[in-house]
Amino acid sequence: MRWSAAVAVVTVVAAALGVLLLVARNDIADRDAVAAATVRAEQVATDYAVGASTVNFADFDAWVVRLKHNTAPALANKFDASAPALQEIIAPLRWTSTAMPITAKVVSESGGIYKVNVFVNVSSTNAQNPDGAQTTVTYNVTVDRNADWKVTDVGGMEGALPLK
Repeated sequence: MRWSAAVAVVTVVAAALGVLLLVARNDIADRDAVAAATVRAEQVATDYAVGASTVNFADFDAWVVRLKHNTAPALANKFDASAPALQEIIAPLRWTSTAMPITAKVVSESGGIYKVNVFVNVSSTNAQNPDGAQTTVTYNVTVDRNADWKVTDVGGMEGALPLK
């Protein structure tokens, strides 16, 4: 009788450990999936911010292509509508800039919609500042996992234009 009781106890303990192991593996997989999605959202947002900050007045159309790259159709349409007005500003200023990413951070996520703050170091020259200037530009980028990781909104861009 003792032997069968010991076998029963060992069986129950083994089953409990098996369930705990399965739960732990699922928790780890879920954590890894969340971490991977966060990294993906930050990379999409960073790629967007660097492209949007890289401007050459002499190749304005290429900049518009970068503005629209990996954006949802509604956002791309907004850029198409505003491009002529932007060109009227950028061309006379003879604006050129290059960008290097500093960091990006997901600040919130809800239902696959990621709000990401991206910080970019922008080196620019223009007619008013031919010697150039460096600024840190902040982009607030919304990335939608449910829309194939498209950028659905962009805001922020503080520091993009020099004060003088």
